[in-house]
Amino acid sequence: MPAPSPPARPESARTPAATPLAALADRCVQCGLCLPHCPTYRLDRNEAESPRGRIAYVRAVASGQLAASAAGDAHLDHCLGCRRCESACPAGVRYGELLVGARTEQARRRPLPARTRAALALLARPRLLGGLVRLQRLLGRWLPAGWQPVPPPAAPGIGPGPALPAAAETLAVFTGCIARPHEAGSRAALARLLASAGIATTEPAGQGCCGAAAAHAGDAAGARALAGANQTAFAGQARVLCLASGCQDTLARSLAGVTPVEDALLALERVADRLAFRPASHRVALHLPCTQRSVVRSDGALRRLLARVPGLDLVELPDTGCCGAAGLHQLAEPVRAAALRAPLIEALEASGARELLSANIGCRLHLAGGTTIRIRHPLDFLAEHLA
Repeated sequence: MPAPSPPARPESARTPAATPLAALADRCVQCGLCLPHCPTYRLDRNEAESPRGRIAYVRAVASGQLAASAAGDAHLDHCLGCRRCESACPAGVRYGELLVGARTEQARRRPLPARTRAALALLARPRLLGGLVRLQRLLGRWLPAGWQPVPPPAAPGIGPGPALPAAAETLAVFTGCIARPHEAGSRAALARLLASAGIATTEPAGQGCCGAAAAHAGDAAGARALAGANQTAFAGQARVLCLASGCQDTLARSLAGVTPVEDALLALERVADRLAFRPASHRVALHLPCTQRSVVRSDGALRRLLARVPGLDLVELPDTGCCGAAGLHQLAEPVRAAALRAPLIEALEASGARELLSANIGCRLHLAGGTTIRIRHPLDFLAEHLA
C-alpha cells in the first residue's frame, strides 16, 4: 500500500523567498553595520529596536516561522522610517520599501489607532486642514503642539527689487497637506528666487497630500487614492518641485511615468549663477533632515546655495540622529519623539544662532515645539537675502 501523500504546506509555512516581503527581508545579511546609524537603537540600545532586529521580525512573520506579537509590532511601530540604515547597508536592503510592506501587513491584522486614523483623514483633506489651522485661536488648545500655526516673520529690508527677466519656463510646485498653510511663505520665496532666474512657477489645483504618512501607517488604499489625485493634478506638467524632503520620495514614486519630481533646492542650485545675494548679519544654524541626507541628497546643494550669501555665519548642527518627527511619530509617540529631539535642541541653544533653517516641514514643526528660536525653510532665508 503506497504511503499517503504529505499534506499541502499551509500558507503560513511558505519559505521565505515565497513572499515578496520575506524576500526583501532575506537580503539582510545581519552584519550589524546599520546599528550605529539607527536613532532608535542609539536611544534604547536594544537589538529589537535596530534595523536588523526589525528585519528579522518581519522575515519570521512573513515566512510563517513566528506569529506576530504585540511586542514585535511595538518595535516596528517605533521605527522612524529615516532610512539612515540604507546608506550604511552593504547588501543594498531596500529598508524603506520593506517597512511600508510590513506596516501594510500590520494594518491588515489590527486596526489603526483612532488618533492615527483621525490624523490621516485630516492630511487627506488639505483644504479642511488649512481652514482648521487658520482658526488658531479656537483650535490652538487642541491642535498638536507642533501643528499650531506660527505667523511668518516680516522680511526687513526687502524692497521691490530689480525688474525680473521674462520667464523661460514654468515649473509646478507641490503644496502638500500640512505644508499648504504652513509653507505658503516658503512657496512665495521659491517663486521669487526662481523668477529672478527667469523661471515661473504654478500650483496646480486638485493636488493634495503625497501619501507618505498613509503609506508609513500601513494605509495602502489611502496612499493609492492620494497618489491618483496627484497624478491627475500634475498631468502635463514639465516638472514638479517639492519643498519638503520628507515628501519627495513618495511623491516621485507616485508620479513616476507622469512627470519628474525634483527637490526645489536642487532646481534652484542649477540657476544659482543668475542670482545675487546681499550679506547676512547674524548667525544661522542649519539642520539637515534624515530624508535630505539619506534619500533626496540635496544637502550639498543647500550648503552651496547658502555659501553664496556673503558673510554668512553658518553653524551646521551635529548629526545627533533623527529629530523624532518622522511623520506621525511625533503624535503617536510624543515621549520618544521628545527624547530624540533633545540633543538637537541642546546643540541649537548652545550654537548662538538667532534662527534655524531646515528643509522638511515635519522636522520644523517638531523642533519648534522645543525651542523659541525662529525656525524657517532655507528658501525663506535665501529669498530674504536676494540682492
